[in-house]
Amino acid sequence: MTQHPLSGVVEAVLLAAGRPVSVEQLLELFDEGQRPPAEEVTAALAELQQSYASRGVELRQVASGWRVQIRPQHADVVSRLWQERPSRYSRALLETLALIAYRQPITRGEIEDIRGVTVATTIMRTLHERNWIRVVGHREVPGHPELLGTTREFLDYFGLEEPRRPADARRTARPRRHQGAARPAGRHRDG
Repeated sequence: MTQHPLSGVVEAVLLAAGRPVSVEQLLELFDEGQRPPAEEVTAALAELQQSYASRGVELRQVASGWRVQIRPQHADVVSRLWQERPSRYSRALLETLALIAYRQPITRGEIEDIRGVTVATTIMRTLHERNWIRVVGHREVPGHPELLGTTREFLDYFGLEEPRRPADARRTARPRRHQGAARPAGRHRDG
């Protein structure tokens, strides 16, 4: 198999970038007179992906573009290179993030209704600081609560190309209050 002439350049850019790079971003790196067609860059990416098939790294497409990453089966060994421990997220944070991802756009109040507890401010702050969620609008009800959705950084971190929703995520029954049922006096706090 002959190597595509762009493969070396594309590989070097992806390794040096340290973040996902889109085909459009790859094309912008070339001078206008030397810019290859997008099809050639895509062919070079496909060739690199195939050449990595039997190696410890892989070329993977995520929401923001293409990146070279460690294969999941080698992550435990490679992670020992870094002294710091990876962040451990609480069940409450992960549940909140899952609700935002699967039911976006969603308000904080809707998350609290589904979970049955108040969402701690620290959870929301962490999700915003990690840039995993963002405000995508406001619900047209009194108070205009923020509508939350996920970001490209969220998709990249979890290795996703696009938000995935179970086919029936929107039809999943939300907790219903029966007519005449009293609403609890207060919500429990969550950490």
